[in-house]
Amino acid sequence: MITLEHAYVATGLMFAAFSILSLRDPHNPTRFRSALFWGLIALSMLFGSWLGGLGNGLLVIALVVIGASGKLGVGKPATTTPEQRQASAARWKNALFVPALMVPLVAVGGTLLAKHTAAGAWLISPVQTTLISLGLGCVIALVAAMAWFRPPVMAPVQEGRRLMDSIGWAALLPQMLASLGAVFLAADVGQVVGDLIAQVIPMTSAFMAVFAYCAGMALFTIIMGNAFAAFPVMTAAIGLPIVVHQFGGDPAIVCAIGMLAGFCGTLMTPMAANFNVVPANLLELPDRNSPLNGVIRAQLPTAVVMLFANMLLMYFLAFRFGS
Repeated sequence: MITLEHAYVATGLMFAAFSILSLRDPHNPTRFRSALFWGLIALSMLFGSWLGGLGNGLLVIALVVIGASGKLGVGKPATTTPEQRQASAARWKNALFVPALMVPLVAVGGTLLAKHTAAGAWLISPVQTTLISLGLGCVIALVAAMAWFRPPVMAPVQEGRRLMDSIGWAALLPQMLASLGAVFLAADVGQVVGDLIAQVIPMTSAFMAVFAYCAGMALFTIIMGNAFAAFPVMTAAIGLPIVVHQFGGDPAIVCAIGMLAGFCGTLMTPMAANFNVVPANLLELPDRNSPLNGVIRAQLPTAVVMLFANMLLMYFLAFRFGS
């Protein structure tokens, strides 16, 4: 049976390869720091279950120190030449997207098979089924691409390393911020935040409660960079006790649209590194190090309009049409 532990092992081996190749790359200006950074991630994936809370905590601190010491350099792996890539693109055209489309198809199909068929339940663990299926989809897509397009054997690992070097420490920010949300929930930060917001915004009507919840979701997401981290805090502070219990809003509608309001904040903050910093770095925008880079400025008008639209949508659906 394929379990989440197998996915961790596969990911750990990938980062271990990145570490070794970075160390052996004389063209990487920070090859020792890069090798240590990717090596520590590999260590957490491969042996995190045995390191315990203290060991993993020290490992995370080490990663933060390395990331704060400076940007990771970008290696120059030798895989294929630009001419070879252009020739391959001209030959295969849109067929190049087939392996990429296989990943979500296998992820969805594996999840459904595991939940609704005996064979799927025997093959895939019922715990974290979607994540396991996603990892399985990546492996199947990689094998299909290698067999179909016949690239150099080391091309997937070398190109993966080049991509991760371009992203740098920002690749870990979503996971760390999501963990921070769980810590805040355990520390009862939601109650403190709810009391502070109640002092600023009077909760005299259902609409004011909806406004405070949606605005709070967006603002907290801007601060934390992750709507999943903001959700437990703001829902415990305003969503459930005020919007749902005090004014009688439909909990399913309130929580679903509350997440959408948080995603509006994601579009407005550099803290959402995987959405706003990574694309700016990959595109090599001239203002990519600015807090309001070109990606964020392009998204701001849409984010503000969507935020107010979500407020109105939550109010009318949760109180007029909700159960």
